[in-house]
Amino acid sequence: MRAAAVVRTRHELRTWLSNRIDFRYLSEPDMIEAGVMDMASCVDAMEETFALYAAGDYRMAGPNNDSHGARMIFPDEPPFPTMPKNSDDRRFTAMPAYLGGSFGTTGMKWYGSNLANREKGLPRSILMFMLNDTETAAPLALMSANLLSAMRTGAVSGVAARHFARGDARVAGVIGPGVMGRTALAALAVACPMLDTVKVRGRSQRGIDDFKTWVATYVPQITSIEQVESDEEAVRGCDVVTVCATTKAGDLDTYPMIRREWLEPGALVTMPAAANIDEGLEAQDVRKVVDSYGLYEAWGLEFPTPTHHHVGIIGNKFLDLVAEGKIRHWDIEELGPVVERRAEGRRNPEEIVIVSIGGLPIEDVAWGTVVYRNAIKRGIGTSLPLWDAPAMA
Repeated sequence: MRAAAVVRTRHELRTWLSNRIDFRYLSEPDMIEAGVMDMASCVDAMEETFALYAAGDYRMAGPNNDSHGARMIFPDEPPFPTMPKNSDDRRFTAMPAYLGGSFGTTGMKWYGSNLANREKGLPRSILMFMLNDTETAAPLALMSANLLSAMRTGAVSGVAARHFARGDARVAGVIGPGVMGRTALAALAVACPMLDTVKVRGRSQRGIDDFKTWVATYVPQITSIEQVESDEEAVRGCDVVTVCATTKAGDLDTYPMIRREWLEPGALVTMPAAANIDEGLEAQDVRKVVDSYGLYEAWGLEFPTPTHHHVGIIGNKFLDLVAEGKIRHWDIEELGPVVERRAEGRRNPEEIVIVSIGGLPIEDVAWGTVVYRNAIKRGIGTSLPLWDAPAMA
């Protein structure tokens, strides 16, 4: 009887252990300790991500599996007194994705955004990311995602620069010195080792000063920062330009306008935020590259044409130009085939390249997986129980 009881107890222990689920919570300080700010590694992860995207080893939401996610907005005139009213950039968004290759994980970024947060000393957006085991759907980690998102968005400019920037690029222009402007510059510096000078245009002196402090700490290869007063000054004479200004959602008149006459021959322009281009840059000899053609098609299903009036990312302008018959759909290239070397990067020293960065949920999965694995190896974060055994199975 005693032996049988021991066997039964061991069996119960094995069952208990097999049903137990724990996941790791990673606060923002945990994320920093686990390497979320390592831009060189993030650019590498994004390059692998775009190769997997081009190969088709991914899934995202929406009918074409390329959606940015599901967005919830509040009405302009709420029918209930306790319901929030729509305002600038006020929304909640869920961004699920699966990414294969060396990642093999599934996750979802969840965030709320409200420009009024800044009046309370908070970031415009507050983000969390849940990483899951793809086979069982069990949670692996719940992590603070503001830095995760900022780094992966910036890193895409670095991937673009690896393939489209001139090898002798030394001067960068930054329109919008906020979080996106900082991380985009850091990524451009990874891809362009000779980069040492930055022209920056911002709305406030405080923003410029914060930018300078951040660059001195995180991008020490930049030895000269020139504050300028106009978008034109921020663009002229630059080898690489990134347009990262925050604008009012859906207000075309507030989008920064980039004109062809301002750009140097051979300039690369990355646009991870709302922006516009003049007729000269609409021409077919200006290369137009997107992170995902399907991403902008998905936005086109959500919003009426011209979509660029509703979602300011320049890739929507590209597809609007196709709809207007000004360019052909094959004039718009994707970044993934260039990363895979199935398509050419820079073709000659004179060509101007514009890269649209709309933000793919697979990017969060990629960088979240890398940071999570770092945390596991280094024992960072807090292990939390989901259950010892499910109450109902």
